[in-house]
This record gives sequence, structure tokens and C-alpha cells, in this order.
Amino acid sequence: MKKIFFLLLFVTPIVMFGQTSVQTAVTSFANYWAFKNAGVTVTVRDLADGSIIASHNSDLALPPASIAKLFSTASAFEILGEKYTPKTELYTDGKINASGVLEGNLYLRALGDPTLGSKYFNDDGAEDQYLNGWVQDMKLAGIKEITGKVIVDGSAFGYQGCPEGWTWGDMGNYYGAGPSAVIINDNILQYYFKTSNIGKPSTLVRTVPEIDGLRLLNNIKGQNVSGDNSLIYGAPYSLDLYASGSLPYNRSSFMVKGTVPDPERLLSKKLYDAIMANGIKVSDGYEYGRNLQMTNTDLKPYSSMTLIKSWEGKTIEEIAFHTNMRSVNIFAEQLVCLIGYEKKGEGSTSNGLDFITDYWKEKLDLKHLYLHDGSGLSRTNAISSNQFTLLLKYMAGSEKYDVFKSTLPTAGQSGTLRKVCKGQAADGRVFAKSGTMNRIKSYAGYVKSKSGKELCFSMTVNNYDCSNSVTVDQMEKLFNAMANY
Repeated sequence: MKKIFFLLLFVTPIVMFGQTSVQTAVTSFANYWAFKNAGVTVTVRDLADGSIIASHNSDLALPPASIAKLFSTASAFEILGEKYTPKTELYTDGKINASGVLEGNLYLRALGDPTLGSKYFNDDGAEDQYLNGWVQDMKLAGIKEITGKVIVDGSAFGYQGCPEGWTWGDMGNYYGAGPSAVIINDNILQYYFKTSNIGKPSTLVRTVPEIDGLRLLNNIKGQNVSGDNSLIYGAPYSLDLYASGSLPYNRSSFMVKGTVPDPERLLSKKLYDAIMANGIKVSDGYEYGRNLQMTNTDLKPYSSMTLIKSWEGKTIEEIAFHTNMRSVNIFAEQLVCLIGYEKKGEGSTSNGLDFITDYWKEKLDLKHLYLHDGSGLSRTNAISSNQFTLLLKYMAGSEKYDVFKSTLPTAGQSGTLRKVCKGQAADGRVFAKSGTMNRIKSYAGYVKSKSGKELCFSMTVNNYDCSNSVTVDQMEKLFNAMANY
């Protein structure tokens, strides 16, 4: 008994020191001078028993920025499955006669595939190969001429344009591309500007792709800056846009990435042009679903048409990998909408989020969880660190855990964490999603400590009084404390 007593005296302080070291690091982090007026929420759980080993304001719900993508990707894995693939379908409402003439209209039904022409899945210069593939399949179906229209229909996801809470300063820029049943080339619109002397207005030279009717009120000026300090402002579906800010002076061509305002309209023209360029005559031009709705023209039900071809996109596993590893906003939004489409019949953001929140509330009892988009761009999202760790703990016990975890960047090695804790204790031991917005920084994920313990954690800071890099430096101390636990 004496031996056991003295052994306990020896072991217990070590255990307590391990717990105290993480909590001490969290307390020190929360008390950092630049966080005095900030919102701070931190939770660290032991995956073995789910116990909280360190926390600060664990139930404080804050806008979390891009770590909201953890809910989108985890939901997609759990609800749709990692092998689910979004589809694109080709229909006709007429017949193809013996001469190869399609007597009727050709319909491309877009169902939310975000990978068409995506830079994450296609080599440079091969972004539009999907168009040629579609046209070749039309030829294989015997189509040599179309007497009606080429119609692109993206109505399956509705036309909300962007989720609730997105700001005017985000919409119009490449990271603010809204969800849509039609996503092509990541819905990126490239603007090429020519700048002259410092303080002088720039000139818009061209856009890629070209968009008929687009008008840009350009207030971007050349300045002594090293990179892109400009913003594109534009509402969904509007062809009237505004640009302001600065670009490096005396440049003959400087590219700024914006977002395609009306991808359904653009795809209808691109598809029409590709069909005509391949020698298939189209007698009645092209049309798109939103315009048909605005003119009160009803689409025929697809059950009454003939399906010519169905194409499958990349899997949820492949899409979720880039969603988390590279923090691709449009992919996260599409995952939410695909859930809405499959489970509620229309792929709107609201339908997808309603199903997602109901799904997790039943499993985790996550009261007061506010999700308003899939990417975290909305500042009306409100999620606590405790809620994130409950999600992460659940996923650690799921059969989808390995594939879910494989999408997360590794500290010091990959993705958005490749420079975080490089050469430090947490290098190779932290697997997490990062989040960054103006005056918001966050991380959430898993830790394999040096003692072999498995942890999950979440940390978010809003409205700090220091630079983003200094905030990351403070967060690295928490990573290293967890790694050394």
C-alpha cells in the first residue's frame, strides 16, 4: 500500500501538469494584450473520453470564417457519402430523324457540379475540354443539326445568387462566387488592367472570358504597391460592376480575379458557340433558365423529354479535399446545395443548411448553432469552439473519419497550414482547417500529441488589435502546447 501511495504521489502531478500546461497556454493566449477587447473562444477535448482538458469562453458563438467548412464537408461525407458525384444531363424535347436533325430543343440540365473546367482538376489550357466532350457525345448520339434552341437550365438550385450575410465588398471578387447549379472554371472572371503613372486611372483592356453587355465603372489607379489592392463590386446577375483600389503602376497587363455574375447565361453562350464551331447548326440560338423564368416561360418536365447523356463529376471525397486543403469557398457552397438538392428537391443554400442543422442537432444537440452559408464568408454565422469540438469528436468515431481527416492540412507540411509551426513541436502533429477574414482568425481540427494522446480543438478570435501574423504567432503557442501534451 505504501508503494502504491508513493507511486500515486509521483504520477498524479505529471498528469495534472499535462492538463495544466494546455490550460495555462489557453489562459495566457486569452489574456494576450491585443485580445483585451476581442471575442475569444477556445476548446480542447480528449478524443478518448470526450472530456474538455482546456477552454476559454467555450460556448461563445462567433463568426468563425473558413473553419465553417468543417460542417459543410463533414455533412457531405455523412449525408451524401464520399463516392457521391454531382451530375450534368443532356435532354431533348424532340426527335432525331434519320438525317441527324434534332427536331426540337436541346437542354443541358446543370445539377451543381463545381469541377467543370476547375483549375483544381484541369491543367492550364484544358479548362474548356468538358465542352468538347459534350459536343462529341452529341455527335455520337447522331445529332448533326438542331432546329430549336440550345437551353442551359440551372434552375435546380434556384437563383438566390449568394447566401445571407455576404457583404458588398465580397461579392464580385473571386472568393465571393455564389452557389449555382452552373459552375464553370470556378466561376472566375479575369480582368486585365493597364496602369500608367502613380495616381493615374487604369484602363480595362479585356476580360477572360468575354461577357456580352458587361460594364465596369473603373476607379482603380496605379500606385507604388507590389500586388493587387483592388476590389470588384457586383451583385449576382448584374452586368454593371464597380472597381476601386490600386494596382502596381506602369504595368501593360495586370490580372485581377473577379467572379462571373451570371454563369448560367455564360454557359449557354459557350455551349452554343462550341456546338456551332463543331459543325452542328443551331437554327434558333440559345437560351437559359433564369431568363425563361423572368419571361414566365415554363420549362417542360424532364420526365417528358429524352435523356441523351448523363455525365458524372468528381466525387465528394475529391471536392472536399480541395475545400479544406485549399479553402475553396465555391466548393463548400456547392456541397451545401447538393445536400439541399438531394434531400429537399431544390439545391438552395437555405434548403441545404436546414437539413444540415437538423441532422447535427439530432446527433449532437447543437442548440443555438447559426449557419448561414457553407464557406464561412457570412459574418452572420455564429459557432462556438465547443460546437466545433463536438462535431470533430463525432467525426472521430465515424466510419468517415479517415477520409474526413485526410482533407485537413497538416501543420508545417501541407495546404493552408504548410507554414504554421514549421520546425516546431506541432509540425506534423496538427491536422486542422484554418479560417481568415478581416479581423477574424480561427483554427479547428485534430492533434496527435507526443505522448500519443488524440485531441480535437477549436479556437476563434474576432476583432483583435494586432496583425494577423501576430495572432497566428500566439495560436502557434497553443498548437505546440497541445503537441507537447
